[in-house]
Amino acid sequence: MSSLQLPWTVGEFERQLRAVVEHHYHDRHPFNVRMHEGRLDREELRRWILNRFHYQRNIPVKDAHILAKFDEPHLRRMWLRRIQDHDGPADGTGGMERWLRLGEAAGITRERMWSGAEVLPGVRLAVAGYVNFCRLNPALDAVAASLTELSAPGIMRTRIDAFQDHYDWIEPAGLEYFRTRIEQGSRDSAEALLLVSGWTRTRAEQERCVAALTFKCDVLWSLLDAVELGGREGARGVA
Repeated sequence: MSSLQLPWTVGEFERQLRAVVEHHYHDRHPFNVRMHEGRLDREELRRWILNRFHYQRNIPVKDAHILAKFDEPHLRRMWLRRIQDHDGPADGTGGMERWLRLGEAAGITRERMWSGAEVLPGVRLAVAGYVNFCRLNPALDAVAASLTELSAPGIMRTRIDAFQDHYDWIEPAGLEYFRTRIEQGSRDSAEALLLVSGWTRTRAEQERCVAALTFKCDVLWSLLDAVELGGREGARGVA
């Protein structure tokens, strides 16, 4: 039983968390692999951008649920910055605005993205599952789930290179979201890792963090499953 086992050292706990993203992060998903190898056609890439926006627009929502769990002002201030990163301090700024500009650079109007009419059911289910996980679970689990950010800088660098090399029909200015997330992902993951390392006292708590991070990886993987399957289903319907 984990409750009878000694807790991992801080170093081993971090290695366990990093092992989750190393082996389960969605950079290994076949759709992401094809994207980074330049093997997506225009409609596939647009479908991903459009459906991924449904995830992007819900990031501040899940972060608001996490922020509400904190009793200490300094923690709320720290997490509030994440919401501001995505919503921006004013209209026309922030991560969601940069994603909308990515969509426009790929030929998708922002009205089409905001409408949500083309979001696939599997994407809606995956995103709702993550938001509800952060709403219903303690801060420890919700913050641990955010540690997919450990892999964010690497995948953003890969994605920038892939888009520049293989998808030159997308205007370069549209890639600003990816560039910004390199620094933000490094900062956010370091903060979250420090929090969960300081909060955990038992092996059971540490294993909860590993399970939460695994769940988040499953959410991102399921989102891509839905995007990939959505193209097959569309082709089947046309046929």
